Amino acid sequence: MALHWLVQGCQPGDSLLFHYSGHGSRQRNYNGDEVDGYDETLCPLDFETQGMIVDDEINAAIVRPIPHGVKLHAIIDACHSGTVLDLPFLCRMDRSGRYVWEDHRPRSGVWKGTSGGEVFSFSGCDDDQTSADTSALSKITSTGAMTFCFIQAIERGQAGTYGSILNSMRSTLRSTGSGSSIGGSGVTSLLGGGGSGGGVTSLLGMLLTGGSDTGGLRQEPQLTACEPFDVYTKPFSL
Repeated sequence: MALHWLVQGCQPGDSLLFHYSGHGSRQRNYNGDEVDGYDETLCPLDFETQGMIVDDEINAAIVRPIPHGVKLHAIIDACHSGTVLDLPFLCRMDRSGRYVWEDHRPRSGVWKGTSGGEVFSFSGCDDDQTSADTSALSKITSTGAMTFCFIQAIERGQAGTYGSILNSMRSTLRSTGSGSSIGGSGVTSLLGGGGSGGGVTSLLGMLLTGGSDTGGLRQEPQLTACEPFDVYTKPFSL
């Protein structure tokens, strides 16, 4: 209902924002529409009884209805979130900042773009990676690593273009040390712990995230869009 509310009645000139920070997952795709064979998902509080929110549903709710003149940005800090909006194009960028646009349009021909508007999604990691909660960035309290780096890039004046903000986020995460408590986007709460987590939850978190706190944060924030563009010349603006 909230997703539908966001886009309902939008008019040319509107700028919409969808921010999700929480659990993400993925499940096997059976209709052949996914390049990697998996649908990406968001896991709301009641997902164990009501199911996960699948990327096809998110795309239908907040991507395809966007009309000409309307802009939507999604900030998704969750595991397996690279293509969670099912947008047609992914900016595949290497460590030097060079990039190519990968075509993720379904082979079935199903339309995953907009109704004329613009949609951009910054996500915490690639589809096969996990997103961390860590205290290594703020030095004070545990935060979503991707959300922290996104805000920091803006505050430091490194968000002039889509390319500069993506590079800033990635370089900050690469340089972050390993002295952090990583929970794979909140694994400890899934395991029943609501606080800082003890030795058991930390160990389980490492197992569930592939031991990702043994050498820094290995997640790589991703940018997807409804159409390819030059990420180093297009100004970033919410």
